[in-house]
Amino acid sequence: MRFLLACLLALLFAAPLRAETAAEILSANAALVEKASRQTIAPVIDALGASGDPTVSTILAAWAEKGLGIRKSDGIFFLITANEGGYALRDLTGAAAGQAAKSDITELKPNAGVRGMIATALVQFTLSDPDATKRAAALESIAKDPKPEALTPLRAAIVNEPDATLKAQKQRLERLLTLRFDQDSAARIVAINSFGADLGLDLRGALNPLLATTKLASAEPPTSNIARELKPGRDLTETEAYDLLVAANLAPARLTIAAARTALIANLVNGAVGGVPLAELNTQAARDRAYTALESAGTVPQAATDDEAAAALKAHHFYDIYTEPDPAVTAAASAALKSIGHKVAAMQAADLALDGLSLASIYFLAAIGLAITFGVMGVINMAHGEFITMGAYTGYVVQLYVPNYTASILIALPLAFAVTFAAGVAMERLIIRHLYKRPLETLLATFGISIALQQILKNVFGTQARPLTSPAWLDGALSFNDVVSISYIRIAIFVLALLFLTFFLWLMKRTRLGLEVRAVTQNPTMAASMGINPDRINMLTFGLGSGIAGIAGVAIGLFAKVTSELGTDYIVQSFMTVVVGGVGNIWGALAGATMIGGLQKLIEFFNPSNTLAAQTYMILFIILFIQFRPRGIIALKGRAAGD
Repeated sequence: MRFLLACLLALLFAAPLRAETAAEILSANAALVEKASRQTIAPVIDALGASGDPTVSTILAAWAEKGLGIRKSDGIFFLITANEGGYALRDLTGAAAGQAAKSDITELKPNAGVRGMIATALVQFTLSDPDATKRAAALESIAKDPKPEALTPLRAAIVNEPDATLKAQKQRLERLLTLRFDQDSAARIVAINSFGADLGLDLRGALNPLLATTKLASAEPPTSNIARELKPGRDLTETEAYDLLVAANLAPARLTIAAARTALIANLVNGAVGGVPLAELNTQAARDRAYTALESAGTVPQAATDDEAAAALKAHHFYDIYTEPDPAVTAAASAALKSIGHKVAAMQAADLALDGLSLASIYFLAAIGLAITFGVMGVINMAHGEFITMGAYTGYVVQLYVPNYTASILIALPLAFAVTFAAGVAMERLIIRHLYKRPLETLLATFGISIALQQILKNVFGTQARPLTSPAWLDGALSFNDVVSISYIRIAIFVLALLFLTFFLWLMKRTRLGLEVRAVTQNPTMAASMGINPDRINMLTFGLGSGIAGIAGVAIGLFAKVTSELGTDYIVQSFMTVVVGGVGNIWGALAGATMIGGLQKLIEFFNPSNTLAAQTYMILFIILFIQFRPRGIIALKGRAAGD
């Protein structure tokens, strides 16, 4: 019998205790729930969260939105929805439970404090919701408005997170909240140091509040976390310093001239004020002495004269005090931000270099055709920008008939080359060939052609910008971190520039046309005597340069507005690229584009609010540069060098 009793007791104590359901917790604490306050309701909310009941999240959400009620007759809790007949009832599992009159239900109306506690409790359920989208939304919500209450449920939600990406996001957010809100300073320092070389904006946003300061005036050095001592007149004005003393009740308000005058006049007795004869009150020092005497007598309110204010400033100390009380935490945060600052500066330099390289590739594409025509033919073609514009409009027209953006760009590139090649050959045959060796007339003629082409393009396409849409795979940017990124379109243009550089080098070094072009460039007379037709070479060269400008127009139109004035935005930079690099030399054009693109981005970095000023400074620099190196970075030998 004893053995049987012992077995029964063992089984009884070994059996797990059944957890209370949400309904049982609410019923047991009905009085607290009905008259909930921030001071009393926390244990009930904690018990609901720890119960494991799947209905808890629904109950809490309904409670926060005034959708929870108690039936007066039996004290049972229901989910309620107001309607014409009173309330539609559902039990705590969500099943329909009939209808009730408003007089039969006590609607629970939690105040703002209780709603805040409910919202915090709901976080743990949202963070563990089966729907990954809701978990991600909860993380985003916490990241936008971080609060210390979210730290505990966030930690609890990390362990069972099945999605590797969301788990990593939760762990990162947990460390960000830890370094700001954890009660353990050691844990906060560990969290700060755990980020290492991280340059994330969210990390900097979490660290900066730890180094926030307030100004403090004190007679003795304070025991709080001091950031630095401030010197009146150097770190803050004497007026600001004295205002701190007044705010801290360490000194009376400053005596104004008007208040002093009124007080002295009101206390003039027998030709003296405060024992100072009226005849002596012609200096500020005497008036201050009289007012001080009146203060001592209790005749006037306490107020500081200039001398008293100066003495008060000398007798007190002024500090920037960290709002974070723990010096170890602020030291770790300061060291982390300093390290991040150095890395961000390096990354900004890298980003600036990428921007400069990207701009250089654009200028190189725009100038390469001009480098060919200017170098080989000595022709100053002011209509070169319009060939760029014609290429961009060719891409636009192709996209009107070919809706697939990838296919349309692949078609537009060779078609733009063909169109502008033909236009360049026609221009050379009809006009340029008659103006060789007459640079001024050539400049004026091509300038007139430029204006005419702009007007023709306006008549055909209108004055509004036309879209040249890039394929979807060129959308977005390649981001290395929160500082360094470059758009895919810029990368594509850079690759296109490299392809053209390779093509041009192959053309000039490996083909008969290139050999003839080099021969005409170096000595046209000798080339003609060797059976080369300089006139034909000039025509093909001008057409080639114009065709390349058309391809550049398609590339530029992918990120710039396609208007009739598109080419004018690049003609000046194209000429500068050619002149600075070295007329007629492809390597010179590359060097010139790199120099001008990098220089423009560098100037814009120091003067970001005024792009026009940056271009002006760049032009001034170029003018100075060609004074010292008039033949460019890489001087060409032959006709372009001095014929």
